[in-house]
Amino acid sequence: MRHIIACILFITVALAAYPASPESPDTATISTHFPTPALYIDTAGFADIHNVKPKKNIIEKIIAYFNESNKPKKNKKFDFSVIGGPHYSSDTKFGVGVVAAGIYRTDTVATPQSDVAIYLDATTSMFFKLGIRGTNIFPHDKARLHYDINISSVKSKFWGIGYDMDVNDDNESDYKYLNSQATVSYVWRLAPSFFIGPFASFDYTNARKQDKPWLWEGQADRTLNVGVGFTVQYDTRDILTNAFKGLFIRLDQRFNPRFLANRYAFSLTELTFNYYRHVWRDATLAFQLHSRLTYGNTPWSLLSTLGGSYTMRGYYEGRYRDKSEIDVCLELRQHIWRRNGLALWVGAGTVFPKFSDIRWRKVLPNYGIGYRWEFKKRVNIRLDLGFGRHQTGFIFSINEAF
Repeated sequence: MRHIIACILFITVALAAYPASPESPDTATISTHFPTPALYIDTAGFADIHNVKPKKNIIEKIIAYFNESNKPKKNKKFDFSVIGGPHYSSDTKFGVGVVAAGIYRTDTVATPQSDVAIYLDATTSMFFKLGIRGTNIFPHDKARLHYDINISSVKSKFWGIGYDMDVNDDNESDYKYLNSQATVSYVWRLAPSFFIGPFASFDYTNARKQDKPWLWEGQADRTLNVGVGFTVQYDTRDILTNAFKGLFIRLDQRFNPRFLANRYAFSLTELTFNYYRHVWRDATLAFQLHSRLTYGNTPWSLLSTLGGSYTMRGYYEGRYRDKSEIDVCLELRQHIWRRNGLALWVGAGTVFPKFSDIRWRKVLPNYGIGYRWEFKKRVNIRLDLGFGRHQTGFIFSINEAF
């Protein structure tokens, strides 16, 4: 998801969820101070007066819910919570979003925790998206299942294909599209921290009501692509959803051949390199190098793009698109107080048809600041304000960008 929830909502809930006493968030509880007497008749027939706590009203229940949401539930095999509210984005305008997040283990505490998130969003700009994503880690971390499945209906903007078209504000045009996509990979652990396995993808996009159809350069409005391939991963992160230390390297190789009924046959190589390091008290320095390269007859709907919730935050998702892209980001994450934290990042990226066409003037800057609230243990709700070249964007999402 790529939107902003109203800052007031989260900060109010985050601060209200803590008692005024100096108790730690792991031991603090909300208590009532005005018990009411009630008559109780025991089996021996004697009357006794007991204190009965009054029922919480809806506001107290909400505060108590968020106050407990990040505390480990030792007796719960599946720890699941829901958060939602209004938001505003320059891309999608006003809307309401809901995120339900769960963490669980398939084995003992020696096995990293698995995670799942279900998200739903609808806005006044005719944007709708429903999806589920997560990682299931099998017992003893012998295998991992990664998945991301979603459907959406979007009113968006299109500037064309290639940096020179995309940077021209006069090319801005409106269009609508329907999209459904799924990516699934299953990897086995061949050695400590080293995984390899198959990868499959499905993508259907149907564009309609284009203001400037010539920007599509004659490509079909409707595209359907099925891809297969493999993924190789090296992962030493201490936790997947909010790493404090470790290294993560992922290489995806995907093929969309004609014999799988693809009208547009192409191949895709995607590389992700992440590094995390503790720098001082309650601070983590996170670095990401990411590149997505396509070869062959890549359809417009699967071109590499910049912007969105995870890379080059602040740029309109899909404005800059071409056959390939590369981006880099350095982020400092600092825990501030209780369940609150801040993040600062700087980065850069560009799109290009081939490496020989990369030019310094086409490299786009990126920087921003974010607020973090620990929704569950080591699972953050993030509120990011990103800046780019003549662009600003707000993002509300769950888990870190990388």
